Amino acid sequence: MRAAVSWVAEQVSLPSRTTPRQVGDALVRVGLEVERVDAAADGMSGPIMVGRVLAYADEPQKNGKTIRWCTVDVGEAEPRGIVCGALNFAKDDLVVVALPGAVLPGGFEIGARKTYGHVSDGMICSVRELGIGDDHTGILVLPPDAGQPGDDALDVLGLRDAVLDIAVTPDRGYCLSVRGLAREAAAAFEAPFHDVAWSVTLPSVDGRAYDVHIDDASACDQFSVRAVRGVRADAVSPEWMQRRLRQSGMRPISLAVDVANYVMLETGQPLHAYDRSKLAGPLGVRRARAGERLSTLDGAERALDPGDVVVTDDTGPIGLAGVMGGASTEIGPETSEVVLEAAHWDPASISRTVRRHKVPSEAAKRFERGVDPAVAAVALQRCVDLLVEHGGAEAMPGLTVVGDGPPPVEIELADSLPASTAGMPIDPASVVARLTQIGCVVEVDGRLRVTPPTWRPDLTDPADLVEEVVRLEGYDKIPSVLPTAPPGRGLTAEQDLRRRVSRALGAAGYTEVLSSVFVAPTVHDALGLPPDDPRRNAARVLNPLSEAEPELRTSLLPGLLATLRRNVGRGIRDVALFEMGLVYLPTAGTAPPPVLGVDHRPSDDEVAAMYAAVPPQPRHAAVVLAGDLERPGWWGAGRAAGWADAVQAARAVASAARAELTVRNAAHAPWHPGRCAELMLGEVVVGYAGELHPRVIAALELPPRTAAMEVDLDAFAPPAPAHAPDISPFPPVLLDIALVVPSGVPAATLLDTVREGAGELLESVRLFDVFADAERLGADRKSLAFALRFRASDRTLTGEEAAAARDAAVARAAQLYGAELRG
Repeated sequence: MRAAVSWVAEQVSLPSRTTPRQVGDALVRVGLEVERVDAAADGMSGPIMVGRVLAYADEPQKNGKTIRWCTVDVGEAEPRGIVCGALNFAKDDLVVVALPGAVLPGGFEIGARKTYGHVSDGMICSVRELGIGDDHTGILVLPPDAGQPGDDALDVLGLRDAVLDIAVTPDRGYCLSVRGLAREAAAAFEAPFHDVAWSVTLPSVDGRAYDVHIDDASACDQFSVRAVRGVRADAVSPEWMQRRLRQSGMRPISLAVDVANYVMLETGQPLHAYDRSKLAGPLGVRRARAGERLSTLDGAERALDPGDVVVTDDTGPIGLAGVMGGASTEIGPETSEVVLEAAHWDPASISRTVRRHKVPSEAAKRFERGVDPAVAAVALQRCVDLLVEHGGAEAMPGLTVVGDGPPPVEIELADSLPASTAGMPIDPASVVARLTQIGCVVEVDGRLRVTPPTWRPDLTDPADLVEEVVRLEGYDKIPSVLPTAPPGRGLTAEQDLRRRVSRALGAAGYTEVLSSVFVAPTVHDALGLPPDDPRRNAARVLNPLSEAEPELRTSLLPGLLATLRRNVGRGIRDVALFEMGLVYLPTAGTAPPPVLGVDHRPSDDEVAAMYAAVPPQPRHAAVVLAGDLERPGWWGAGRAAGWADAVQAARAVASAARAELTVRNAAHAPWHPGRCAELMLGEVVVGYAGELHPRVIAALELPPRTAAMEVDLDAFAPPAPAHAPDISPFPPVLLDIALVVPSGVPAATLLDTVREGAGELLESVRLFDVFADAERLGADRKSLAFALRFRASDRTLTGEEAAAARDAAVARAAQLYGAELRG
C-alpha cells in the first residue's frame, strides 16, 4: 500500500513538525511493515518544467516510425524545439518537459542532442521516465488546470511529497486504505483521528437506487447500490486526484474510474461502476452455473466454475464478483447514467476465484483480507459527491442495501491475559484503553466482553486482542529475559546412536550429505528394481515442489548417487559419501488421508485416520563410493574402492551400535548379483552392500565399479553403556591356520565356525589371506587363512592348551564344511 503522508495527515492530527520519517517509524512501532518512506522526486534534479505544446508537425521516418517536431513553451522568452516519439497529445496540452541539465530517475541525464534531423532541446516525459508508473505508451498529459508553463513540474505533480510504502500483512486488510493507515498513525501518536465517514451525509435506505437480489447469502451478505446520471463525457479528473492516484501507484484513466479508485484507496471499500443503459433487469448475486462464460474487462473470455461468485442481470453473468467486471456493462465515453456497487463478499470465495482465473486485482486484494461492511454506504456517497462535483452529475435519489452484513462477534477476555502473555505489567485500565483505541466496544463485568470493530474481521479470539494490546503498548517494552534453562538430560539413546554412526563414517573417510527426499518415478527403473519390489510403492505428493519429482524416496541411494554423479561431473573422481535420513515406505492397502476442512477442529476419528495414513518412516544409513579409496603416491600404489569397502562401512555402522553383523552372499537390486552382500543382525536382514550392477551404473551415468551400502539404522537397538573390558596381564599365544574349503563356503561363515570351535580361550580371530589354485588345492576349492589369538585371564597359557583349542576349531570346521588343514 502506497499513500502520501500528506493524504494520511488529513485524517489524523499529527504533532507539529512531525517529519515523514517519524510517521514511518511510528507505524513500525505499532506493528506495520514500512518498507520505505520516500518521495518520487528523490533522484531527480535540474530543470523539470511544465510546458505547453504550441505547435507540432508529424514527420514520418524511413524506419516506419512517425515522430513529432514540437514547439513547446516552458515559460522562457523563446519556446523550445523538442523531438517526441509519442502521438497522444494535442496542441495546447500541458506536458512535463525535462530541459538540458536535468537528471531523471536512474541517473538519466538530459542534454540537447541532434536526432531525426533536428536538435532536440530537452525531452517530453512519460510517467515511466518520471519514475511514477510503468506506462510508456505515451507521454504524460497534465490536466488543463495543473499549472502554467515554467512551473516546477515536480511540485505540480506532487513528486516532492513523501510517500509511505507499506507491506500489509493478510490480517491487516484495513491498512490497504488511507483511513486505516490514519487510524494506526493516530494510535501510534495518540492523536485525534478524523474519520472520513464523519464528513459524509448518507441518504436513507429506501431501495430506490436499483433493484438487487442475493441468491447466495454465503457468498455475499451485503450489497449496496447508488446511482447517478448526467455524467459529462468530457469531464476529467482534477489534478489533485490524479496526483494522489499516481503517488499510490495507480494510473489515472477517466473520471468515473479515477473516482472509484480514489474512494477505494481512501476508505478501503472497492467499488464497481455499471453503465445503467447496458443493464437488463435487476442485479443479482449467485454462484456460476456449469457452462456459463463471461467476457471480462481485460478482454478475456472466461469459462466460469460453479464455485465462482458472479453478479448477474437478466442476460446472465455480468461480472466476477469482487474480482473483475464484465465487458458488457463497461463504462464508456458515451456513459451518462452510472450504477455504483459496494458489496461485502466472502473472502474465501474471492481468493479461490482469483487463483482459479489468475486475475489478481486491487479490489480482490482487499476483499480477500476483509472489508469493513459499515463503510459501504459511506464509500458510495463519497463517490457520488465527487462525481457530482467534478463530473456535473446528478445524484439519483435512494440507497439500496440488501443484506445485514456479518453479525457482530463478542470475545471474552481476562484483563490479566495481556500482561501474563507479554511478561510485563499491563494494568486492566490500560487494556481497556488500548482496546477502545482500536475501535472495540468493551464491557467490564468481571471478565472483559469485547466487540471488535467492523473493520477488524481478523479479531476472533482472545489471543488476537492480546496482540493488539501488546503492540500498542510497544513491542520494544517487552523485557528481554531468557527463561531459566531446565537441567540438561543430554542426548537420547537414539540421538547418541546417530551421532556415533555419523562420527564412525566420517572417521572412515566419508563425507556426509543431505539430499532431497523427493524422487522421480523413473528412478525405480534406473535402479533395476523388479516390478513387485516394495520399494516401487512410493508415496506421491499432491503438490510437489517439482512435477518431475513427485514421489517420496523409499531408499537413500537415488539422492546419494545423484550427488556422486554431480561431483564426478565436476572433476572430483574419488568420492566417498554417506547420508542418514528417513525413507518413506507406504503399506499396501492403506486408506488415503482424509481431506480436512478449515472451518472446524478435526474430530478424534479424523485425526486417527490422518495418522493411520502416514507411511512408516524408518531411518536408514547409506554410503556410495567410487574412484580410489587410497591414492597412489611416492609411498606406493593406490587402491580402488570396491565392494569390500562398502561392506566394511556397514561393519563400521554396526560397530558404532556395538553390534555385530553377519555377512552372506545375496542377489538384490541394484547390486551386482555376484558382488552383493546381505547384512544380517541376528536372523534379521537389515541391509545390503556391494558393487552396483553394470546396467544401473550405465543408466545413472556413474563411474565403473561404483559401490554402495544401505542399512536400516532403526534395526539397531541403542547400545547400552559401555563397560571396561577385562584385561588379562598374561601374554597371548598367537597361532595361524589355513583351511581349505569348497569355494561356496562364505569366509564370514567359516570365521564364525572357527570362533565357535576354539572356545572361550580364543580372544580374537581375523581373516588375513584368501588363496585359490586349482592345481595345488583342487577345482572349486579355496584356502582361507586366519590369525588366532589365545589368552587366559588367570594364568599364562601353555602351548599345549592353545594347540588344543586350535585343533578344536579345525575339527569343527572339518565337521561342518569338510575343511582340511593346509600344509
